[in-house]
Amino acid sequence: MRTTITLPLQDVSLFKKKALQWAQQFTEIAYYDSNMYPDAYSQFESVLAVDAFTSLKTDATNGFLELEGYFKNAKDWLFGYLGYDLKNGLENLHSSNHDGLEFPDLFFFQPKRLFFFEKDAVVIHYLNFVADEIEYDLSDINQTFLVDFLSKPNLSISAKLNKAEYVNRVNRLKDYIQKGDVYEANFCMEFFSEHADINPLQVYNQLNTLSHPPFAAFFRQEKNYTCCASPERYLQKKGSQLVSQPIKGTAKRGQSIEEDEWLVSQLENNPKERSENVMIVDLVRNDLSKTATKGSVEVKELCKIYTFEQVHQMISTITSTLDSAYSAVHVLETTFPMGSMTGAPKIEAMKIIEELEESKRGLYSGALGYFTPDGDFDFNVVIRSIYYNAQKKYVSFSVGSAITSEAAAEAEYEECLLKAKAMINVLSTQ
Repeated sequence: MRTTITLPLQDVSLFKKKALQWAQQFTEIAYYDSNMYPDAYSQFESVLAVDAFTSLKTDATNGFLELEGYFKNAKDWLFGYLGYDLKNGLENLHSSNHDGLEFPDLFFFQPKRLFFFEKDAVVIHYLNFVADEIEYDLSDINQTFLVDFLSKPNLSISAKLNKAEYVNRVNRLKDYIQKGDVYEANFCMEFFSEHADINPLQVYNQLNTLSHPPFAAFFRQEKNYTCCASPERYLQKKGSQLVSQPIKGTAKRGQSIEEDEWLVSQLENNPKERSENVMIVDLVRNDLSKTATKGSVEVKELCKIYTFEQVHQMISTITSTLDSAYSAVHVLETTFPMGSMTGAPKIEAMKIIEELEESKRGLYSGALGYFTPDGDFDFNVVIRSIYYNAQKKYVSFSVGSAITSEAAAEAEYEECLLKAKAMINVLSTQ
């Protein structure tokens, strides 16, 4: 059980910044921020969860089974992530590529301390046995001195694949497409820096300032940090309604209103981008149908253009009504990994990209999110993110794009560099 209080605030933004800095003392931190994006489905503006009372850390073998048991036992707020390689416990798949980060495949924790930030207040939920610390913690937060980082890291960033290697592998992937093995596959590459010493909170703040995405997150699990600037929702459950919003289709921002409008029009009417998006919509519809009541899967929006700080994105929205026979965790199990980061058909696409990619994806193209005590959830797609293993001093981020028969390898490479721009900007002065 939790003790709940609502504290009116004159400056929520300032309190939020102080709270996030105060939270750095804990080895488990989950901070999710919508950046006030006008999302029709969001349940709160931002939330900070810290200090694990219980936690679950496991590998892919029985990841979803263990998560099901953990949620049933806790019946409380849980915050955490699903790593991409949980796929290996769902299908006859494996991952043997290089893994510089070594994050667990799955991690969730039950926080002792929980802060929901609203327009002019913070709603605080503490587990009862630590409720007498609320006043002490609030005093600490208010007295926290905000550190203003005047310089950013100047890391040497390397790519696991150079342009020639990238083009060669994309063309090999297109050979699979020409043979009919897959229609589309998401091919990704890693950028990394070794012997890196960074302040993860500084990196998150700068990345979030650049992008202001609707699914931003700062996550810590012991030595492992994730600074996430994702624009994409993987899956939300609210009551019996499920919502998925895959992204396929990217265009750069213009230098003027007129150029921006032209770029939006070009993206909206680009047959390649639309075909990629529609393929993934069909895949998501199929995934949701596994747990939906008959006839309830519906495409609410098809190939709608949304604008963000760095790019324009083509997003579709698919909904369904959950059959009461299925649990919340089962919904995730039957839709994971998300189609926008795999391809179609999904299993064959995952086999091929595992063969062609150089690095293990880990948390990249997995999902960060939470469960409510009632079994609702909301998870993003972990893209546009920087990962840091503080013990190994290893920094990593990955980018990718959807490859179809019409894809030009050189153009896909340029799209990857566009997506990498914000992360490189944050990590390097080069």
